[in-house]
Amino acid sequence: MTGDAARPGFAIEIRERYGAVANGRWPVSVDPLPDELLSSWLHRLAVANGIAPRSFAGVLGLGERMWSPRLDLRLPRHVAGLLADQTGVPQEVVGAMTMSGCAMAALLLPLRDSTHRNRSTWMQYCPQCLATDDAPYFRRQWRLASRVSCFAHGCGLRDRCPACRAGIAAFDQGELVPQHFCVLCGFDLRAAPKASVKAAARRLERAIADICRVETAKGSAKTSDAFSRVLRMPVAADVRSGRTLTNLSTTARIRCFEALAAKPPDWLANDIDCAGAYRRWMIVAAGGHKVLIARFAKFLETHQGSPRRKRPPPVADRSALFTAYFGVMQRGNARASTRGNCNSIAGHSKSMS
Repeated sequence: MTGDAARPGFAIEIRERYGAVANGRWPVSVDPLPDELLSSWLHRLAVANGIAPRSFAGVLGLGERMWSPRLDLRLPRHVAGLLADQTGVPQEVVGAMTMSGCAMAALLLPLRDSTHRNRSTWMQYCPQCLATDDAPYFRRQWRLASRVSCFAHGCGLRDRCPACRAGIAAFDQGELVPQHFCVLCGFDLRAAPKASVKAAARRLERAIADICRVETAKGSAKTSDAFSRVLRMPVAADVRSGRTLTNLSTTARIRCFEALAAKPPDWLANDIDCAGAYRRWMIVAAGGHKVLIARFAKFLETHQGSPRRKRPPPVADRSALFTAYFGVMQRGNARASTRGNCNSIAGHSKSMS
């Protein structure tokens, strides 16, 4: 064939505008992951939609540095509404990823841009968790200064890139790069060497987490006391004694936990009432609240022996019991009614015994 008939043709038709198809939402929605921090979700959401995290701040009407970590602590209502409308993720789910209203807010690592060698950074991570994630993300629990190890993998947490010693700064990423790559040098944080933590220190860490959780759940007046003692751990351990726990690097806090794990927990339980001190001692000795409960249950199973057979209760004369009941109900005086009820029941109990 020659001429126009030999040329390949393309069907062209008018379709609806993209905005009408997407219903005003962003092209890609990302589901939050278990215990995911809001800033982590925002970084993943930005990259999925083809926007670098640093530029995504402008999409949300934010322009300041560390924009996403600040949203972790305080999420304005209009920003929460915008995220819910544009992603389809319910606003209450978005808000649940923040640390605002966190019961353990006193133990949060401070927002800090600088990465001085011995000072804390704002975020920690477990390389093995990131390596096993289908989509690497940062957990809410990693924001706590009282956490120095991963309960799942038993390794120490890290708060810096092992290659360049920079802190986590995915909020400042200017390229379409996943958040588990160092912004400064590009190192893959999943490949970070394993940090070791002694088993005794990890037991103490879990016990402290349980003590804080139990006393917070009970609404105990000792909650603030527990937090203040945890914050003063460096003083008790003689590790950087001039600073609180939230101001130490993860490496320094691991040394602090290891030093205190070798001492009696007097620093955690002295000068409080006997019941509270005993409870803290027992949780620390067991290595956690769940372990303590499991041991107690096992003790009861071992020492209570086979239960004694109980004699069946005596069979009551139902006719007489109901007759007495109706007699009492017919009396007009409430006080006399109550007294008559007691006498009737006592009389029938005596006749049945």
